[in-house]
Amino acid sequence: MSRTTTATPDLDGMIKAIRAGDRVALGRAITLIESTKPEDQRARKTLLKALLPDTGKAVRIGISGPPGAGKSTLIDQLGVNLIAQGHKVAVLAVDPTSSRTGGSILGDKTRMGRLSTEANAYIRPSPAGSSLGGVTKTTRETIAIAEAAGFDVVLVETVGVGQSETAVSNMVDVFVVVAIPGAGDELQGIKRGLLELADIIAVNKADNDNIERANRAATEYRAALHILAASNAAWQPAVLTLSARDNRGLDELWEKIKECQATLSEAGVLDGRRADQAASWMREIFEQRLLAAFKGGRRAARQYQDIEDKVRTGEVSPAEGADELARVGLKEPE
Repeated sequence: MSRTTTATPDLDGMIKAIRAGDRVALGRAITLIESTKPEDQRARKTLLKALLPDTGKAVRIGISGPPGAGKSTLIDQLGVNLIAQGHKVAVLAVDPTSSRTGGSILGDKTRMGRLSTEANAYIRPSPAGSSLGGVTKTTRETIAIAEAAGFDVVLVETVGVGQSETAVSNMVDVFVVVAIPGAGDELQGIKRGLLELADIIAVNKADNDNIERANRAATEYRAALHILAASNAAWQPAVLTLSARDNRGLDELWEKIKECQATLSEAGVLDGRRADQAASWMREIFEQRLLAAFKGGRRAARQYQDIEDKVRTGEVSPAEGADELARVGLKEPE
């Protein structure tokens, strides 16, 4: 009881500080929700419940694209531009994780040098760890807390591997794919699945000798999008050319992002999208907790590793192993 009593005032103070836009409190709150300690998980529930009414007011934007497309340069310049217009910008940049050290590789604050010095910007680099989606398991919560802290534009940059594009598209209002002009077939540098998710394709590095190639790439993307079915009937994906390095075309990109969100909102699609995202969020949390509870059970704890070892040695197939684990989990507790 004494631990709960002493922790409550600190949590209340953190909630008030977040609502006041305190970036230190915001950072501590994100660290709290990323923690796997049982006591922190309890505090996390209280924190998110208290801040929920303060969420949902930001423009949520996903940024994805192949390596070398210039995503960080684009976010850095776009963020600076938006702050100059009076916005508060939060960037949730999920780093790849080193398989050797377990630490982040890219160092997002280094890659977004100008934006990181702005008082109305907040950059949160987080290692992706073992998450197959290329985003952390707490990215959704981080978006909510950033919104509660008064950030009206939230940018989520993906690692660009695995299922990261799908994962991020299920968290944002507008999904922007950053592409680059290159020799040969432009569509080879981008996955079809990524095109199907895109609300906007921004062909970056349209500068110097690349302008003609950028225009040609944009034409090819428009043709490809015309063939593919749009993700919803309310919005036809747009294709733009720009140069993040020269700060050219970024104002048009921002206007197109706002147009996309407004169109989806007026059509009722945005509310539906966010409702679906909330339900998806619940399912993910449920699956994580169900697996954790299962592996923490006494019977499962004794048998899980044994069954996995049998699968590794080929004694049983993966499907048989899964069935056996399910039977263990569905039995009454001892």
